Amino acid sequence: MKLISWNVNGIRAIVKKEFQKDMEALDWDVLCLQETKAQVDQTVEAIPFFHKYEVIANHAVKKGYSGTAIISKQQPESISHDMGIEEHDLEGRLICVDYGTFYLINVYVPNSGSGLKRLPYRKGWDADFLKYLKAKNKKKPVIVCGDLNVSHQPIDLKNDKANYNKTSGYTQVEIDGMTNFLAAGFVDIFRHRNPEVEAYTYWSMRMNARERNVGWRLDYFLISESLVDKVNDIKILSDIYGSDHCPVLLDISI
Repeated sequence: MKLISWNVNGIRAIVKKEFQKDMEALDWDVLCLQETKAQVDQTVEAIPFFHKYEVIANHAVKKGYSGTAIISKQQPESISHDMGIEEHDLEGRLICVDYGTFYLINVYVPNSGSGLKRLPYRKGWDADFLKYLKAKNKKKPVIVCGDLNVSHQPIDLKNDKANYNKTSGYTQVEIDGMTNFLAAGFVDIFRHRNPEVEAYTYWSMRMNARERNVGWRLDYFLISESLVDKVNDIKILSDIYGSDHCPVLLDISI
């Protein structure tokens, strides 16, 4: 099974680029998108070329903000949205699909914001999301993918010292949140397979950051420990453009 995760930075914008061509070339089974910036009907309308598949979307109450989607070639056994916690469920950040032998959870974790104004909220989100994942993991193995909005280690961003505790995505609060996911038995499969590889999934649109490869690794696949030996490959597809993030691909026998 090939799973792709991509923060597209607006589904209606990216479809005007090489999105369809790039995705069709990858021969995926499930495509998970974050930051669609569209209501459910707008997301569906934007991708008519994928209507032969199962299209599942979630949106924020605030229009043009956040949002997630899953396009699946296999019909899941069940679908659920959000965590069931009102303060977290207004922004369309989570979709969970049950494929029978495992749960796939597509998530767009909140950014701590300019001036770290949303950092306290982010800390609460991480704690509640971990509880949610633990409950799912008790039932069957879990694959989590998405923009987790954190670089966990110094190797995961270009300028770690300059950004530490100053910039959203690399504060100790956010780092500790990721550490807690790993301590609970979820494996960052890219880093597990590539302990010393410097690779990024996000680059600022400013100052030619992508051309200079001044980036951050914010996009992950976290998987239950029981699935680690089933992974065939994990790749960061940095040669695919169209967003300020690039896709990540997980190939797993499951």
